[in-house]
Parts: sequence; C-alpha cells; structure tokens
Amino acid sequence: MTDCLTALLAERGHLIADGAMGTNLFALGLETGDSPELWNVEHPDRVAAVHRGFLEAGSDIVLTNSFGGSRHRLKLHHAQDRVAELNAAAARIARAEADAFAGRAGRRVLVAGSIGPTGELFVPLGALTPAEGVEAFAEQAAGLAEGGVDLLWIETMSAPEEVTAAVAGAARTGLPLVVTMTFDTNGRTMMGLTPDGFADFARGLTPRPAAIGANCGVGPAELIDTVLGITAADPAAVVIAKGNCGIPQYVDGRIVYDGTPEAMAAYARLARDAGARIVGGCCGSTAVHVKAIADALAGYVPGLRPDATRLTEILGTPWAKRGRLADSDPREDGERRRGRRRRA
Repeated sequence: MTDCLTALLAERGHLIADGAMGTNLFALGLETGDSPELWNVEHPDRVAAVHRGFLEAGSDIVLTNSFGGSRHRLKLHHAQDRVAELNAAAARIARAEADAFAGRAGRRVLVAGSIGPTGELFVPLGALTPAEGVEAFAEQAAGLAEGGVDLLWIETMSAPEEVTAAVAGAARTGLPLVVTMTFDTNGRTMMGLTPDGFADFARGLTPRPAAIGANCGVGPAELIDTVLGITAADPAAVVIAKGNCGIPQYVDGRIVYDGTPEAMAAYARLARDAGARIVGGCCGSTAVHVKAIADALAGYVPGLRPDATRLTEILGTPWAKRGRLADSDPREDGERRRGRRRRA
C-alpha cells in the first residue's frame, strides 16, 4: 500500500515541513534545562499554539513535541516512566491542531511523530546495546502511534547504529517512517558518516524509509551541500531538507539565529534545485520563516542543480567546501567523497 507521505507527495509534488519546536517554546516561556515534553501535559495550549502557527504558515507536515521523548532523555527529568503518556499527549495535541486546520482549510496535513537520539552511545563506544536501543525506540513509537500520528520522523541522528535501532523499533508500529541525520562543518555526522554514505546506508535499512535527508547541522549552506551529496548518491530517494535558520550566535546570554525570511526563501529554492522534495526549517525557524519557505516554493519549478559558485553567492561557502575550488561540481565532489568515506 502507498503510505500517507508518498501519497501526499504524489498529489502536491513537494511538501512543506514545519520549523523549530524548541525555539518557539523558549519564546513562550520554556527555560533552559526544562523538558519540552513535560509541556505536553503542563502547557498543552502553548504547544498547540506552535503547531497552529506552522499550519497557518503553510506547513503540510507538523512534528510532535517529542524529540526527547525516549526513556533515556526523559530520565534526565525523572520522567523515564512516563514515555507512553508524554508521547501520546504530544501526538494528540498535534493531531487535534492538524484536524482542526484541515477542517478549516480543506487541505490535508500530516502529523509526524518526532523521535530524536537517545543521547547514549552504543556499544562498543558506550553502554547501550542494540537490543536496548530498539526497545527504547519501540516504546516511544508506540506512544506516538497511540496518540494518532500519521508517520514517524526519526531525526538529528549521528550514528548508523542508532538509526538502525530507531528504524527497527519504530517499524513495530507498522507506520511509515523517515530518517534525517545531522552533518557538521566537516560534511560528516559526529560519528563520521558522509551524506553519500548515508544514502548508501539507508538503502539497506529494513523497512526502507519513505524519505531520508538532513536537518539541523550548522547553517543553510551546509544543509544544501548535504542534500547535494545525498541526491547525487541516490537520485531516486525522496529527500528532506530541514535546515537551521542561519548561523547560531550567542547574544546577551542566549542563542539566536541570523537567518532572515528572505534567506530562508532562497535556501528553500536551492533545496528544491538540489533535489529535496520536503523542505522546512530547524533551529531558529519560526512561523514567519516557514511562511517564507512556503511562499517561495508555491508554483516554483526547480531549476539546475546548484554548483559551488551559485551556492556560495546565495548562502555563503559551506564549511566543508572552504579551501576547495569555487567552481567545483558538487556531484564530482560527491564522487570523491564516496571513494574515501568511512564504512560504519
């Protein structure tokens, strides 16, 4: 059967994801060190307001407020026994807002259950075994499924071992799933996987994700560079681009992002040119930025794949490309990376 994500993509061509949950909850009073997931029961109205803002801005997909909803992350807040409760609550809040919006706008939107990393290292680097990882992710996924999500959104991953465990655990629900990893200034995940290596790795996952891609990382230029690597390695993949709103800066005791709506609109068009079919924002992205993305892509016909010169002119030079020839072809660069990538 065709999953809900694939079906909606077939109908619309591209989809708009949402922006940052954490950034917007901080603006509503969340304090550093607090658990966003506890707000699903303590302040559900504020969480709902974030979803509502993204939907009104044009999002086709909203992610639940459950990024840190595994037992390992919730243990930091003495809530490890509340996994099912908090994840189901997150899903119900997003589900209610999505259904209400669909009723008003006459346009279907999807609710994706956000599943972030456990924060633990897998053996042999750490103590978490693959079996324990699978069980933790399965527990979280079950709570999200109970709350009514349409699909599961495994995001911000760095280690192939953790992705494998997350996919296996999430698959128990029978829901479609997607996977995004995060890449640093060296063009690799923290555990050394390259974008093209990720594309190769994802082809071997069981079940195979409905979409793969990148989120977070450094800035929009790095995100587009990552998308180019993924799409060069697997042109047939449905690719997600969910980049940060500019570059983070520490200002007056807090982290702010320098991306403007205009810059995010330019990033969105480059993402489509690079082959992404699902585009949204990550850290720092508000409803204003998501609206700029949606407006920029309304009726937009993707053009030629960006080369290094065009990418640099519009978004700046990605860190992974600094020191290389400005006119190098990202596809050729991807071939070089594939020749020397580390095997997980």
